Amino acid sequence: MQTIPLGQSDLRVTPICLGTMTFGEQVAQADAHAILDRAVERGVTFIDTAEMYPVPPSARTYGATETIIGHWLAARPGMRQRIVLATKVAGPSRGMPWVRDGQGMTAADIRASCDASLKRLQTDVIDLYQIHWPERHVPSFGSIYYDPAQEKSATPIREQLEALAALVQAGKVRHIGLSNETPYGVHEFVRLAEEHGLPRIVSTQNPYCLTSRAYDNGLDETCHRLNVGLLAYSPLAFGTLTGKYDATGIHADNAPRGRMSLFDRMKSQRWGREAALVAARRYNELARAHGLTPTQLALAFCYRSWRVASTIIGVTTLAQLDEDLDAWSVDWSPELLAACDAIRQEMRDPAA
Repeated sequence: MQTIPLGQSDLRVTPICLGTMTFGEQVAQADAHAILDRAVERGVTFIDTAEMYPVPPSARTYGATETIIGHWLAARPGMRQRIVLATKVAGPSRGMPWVRDGQGMTAADIRASCDASLKRLQTDVIDLYQIHWPERHVPSFGSIYYDPAQEKSATPIREQLEALAALVQAGKVRHIGLSNETPYGVHEFVRLAEEHGLPRIVSTQNPYCLTSRAYDNGLDETCHRLNVGLLAYSPLAFGTLTGKYDATGIHADNAPRGRMSLFDRMKSQRWGREAALVAARRYNELARAHGLTPTQLALAFCYRSWRVASTIIGVTTLAQLDEDLDAWSVDWSPELLAACDAIRQEMRDPAA
C-alpha cells in the first residue's frame, strides 16, 4: 500500500489506519496481536491508539490497549521501525477520574500522560501525539451546539502547544495532531504555532462516515487550506453501516454481537439514535442496489474522498480486517457519490 505525507510533515502514512480501541475489552491480547500481524502483512503500517482505550472506558481497563501494543512490539524485533505509531493524550476527564484529577488538562498532565504512554507502548518515541478532545468546551461526541456558558477552559492553547513542543524537543514525540476538533480549534493551533515558532499540527482525527458528515460543514475547507490531514474515525458508524443491525435493530435479544448490542451506554449515544439507524438502513439499501455490501459502500466513501488522508478501521476479528482491507479495491463513481449526497440532503447528519 502506497504511503502519503500527512499534513506539512515528513510523516508518511498508509491511507488505511488500524484503530485499536477494541483491544483489551472486546479483543483479547492474543487475538489483537494476530490482527496487528495481519494488518502489517497486508501493508497497513499506521496504528492508532489512545491512553484511555479500550472503549467503553473504565478504570479496570484504562491503558490496556497501549499495553497490548507494547507487548506486540516487544515480541517483534524491528517492528517498531516499520510502523507509524499514533496515540492520544485524553482531554479533560469527562467523568473519568482514573485518567486524571480535576477537569483541566495542564502542561504537567500532558507530560505525565506522554511518559505513561511511552512506557506502556515500550517505545522511545511516539510518531503522532494527538489531543484526544479539546481542553475547552466544544460540541462533540454527539453534541451539536456550542454553549459559551459551559466554558471552563483553564489551559490556553498556546500553553498546550508549548507542552507538546517540549515533548518534541525532548525527542519523545515526532509530530502532533488533534482529535474531535472544530474549525476554530484547528485554525488557532496552526496560527499560534506559526506565530510563536511552535510545532504545527499535521492532522485532526474526527468522525467521518455516511451518517456523520459534520466535517463537510466548514472543517473540510479549514483543513484543506491549512494542509491539515483528516484521520477519519468510525467510518462504519459503530457497525450500523455494515448492515448487521438492519433486521434486528440494536435492542433485540437476537441482535448480532457488536459494541452497539454489547454495551448499553453505546445504544444511547449518537450512533444508536433512531434517526441514525434509519439513515444507516437507507445507505445500506443503496449499497445493495448497486451490487455492493454496506461495508464496501461505507468504506469506499471514505477511501475515495479527497478530504480523507487516512481512514481508521476498527475490527474485532481477522475476517473483519480482511473485509475492510478488501474494500480498498471497490470502484467508486460520481453517480454513487451523488446518490449518497441525495440521502444526506434528505436526512442530514443524524449521528453528528
